[in-house]
Amino acid sequence: MSVITRSARMPVGRVGEDEVQRALGTVLDPELDEPITDLGFVRSVALRRLEHPAGTDFPGTEVVVHLRLPTSFCSPNFAYLMASDAKDAISVLDGVGRVVVQLDDHHDSDLINAGLAADAGYRGTFKHEAEQDLDELRATFQRKAHTAAMERCLTALLRAEPDRSELSVGSVRLHELSAGRHTDALVRRRAALGLPSDADSLVLVDHEGTGYPPDDVPMALRRARSTRISIDGNAHFCRGLLATRYPGSDSDQVARPDGAEPLNAEPSNHHTLLPLTVKEIGS
Repeated sequence: MSVITRSARMPVGRVGEDEVQRALGTVLDPELDEPITDLGFVRSVALRRLEHPAGTDFPGTEVVVHLRLPTSFCSPNFAYLMASDAKDAISVLDGVGRVVVQLDDHHDSDLINAGLAADAGYRGTFKHEAEQDLDELRATFQRKAHTAAMERCLTALLRAEPDRSELSVGSVRLHELSAGRHTDALVRRRAALGLPSDADSLVLVDHEGTGYPPDDVPMALRRARSTRISIDGNAHFCRGLLATRYPGSDSDQVARPDGAEPLNAEPSNHHTLLPLTVKEIGS
């Protein structure tokens, strides 16, 4: 018995550039935890009508995407992950007949582009150089993103309630957090890791969802803060590198508020990319 796919059974509509851009907006830089569209990594998108894509009997659209990165030596596994995710995100759109994703100006561009074209997968592309598979890499950065999101929420709580002690954040529940993008981001990160997100769930937990004993809470929060500062700092740094490498590319970037928020109305007493609490400045 033959298997008939949805695309073989019926024609599909024409895909537009807006749909492609929205799909690319779901692709994250794994280290910076931010959409590649916001970072300005999407260099161009071109669409061309195909009469009969291979293996089909209906018209479709060829989508060609060019990606660019801040330097030619960005980590090859990060670069491949973003390019591969971009191809996957576009391929599932109705009306797409063929997807070509090209990584420009990277020292492994030829290798990565050939692997993507052949659907060779990460290990098939890099062979013996592939130290870990993409699922392991993705999980590593999902955990870091969760840690940073957790710290942003708890630091915001400490700033909003100056009399609250650091020890007390170990018992804070999700329902105690203020509604907003930071809390929304934390809930999304928890869902990606399979962690509970009900209102009574502890906020400060490890990657298994386990809370910390009171004596371990201050150090857990400081480790989380270190992770968050690293992500925020790298995100702003990469934006600057991209704008330097590709003049005008900053117009394609969306401003990142995280890591740029001032401590108070006169933030000149500290580096705005590494926002600190008053207690930290005096320590």
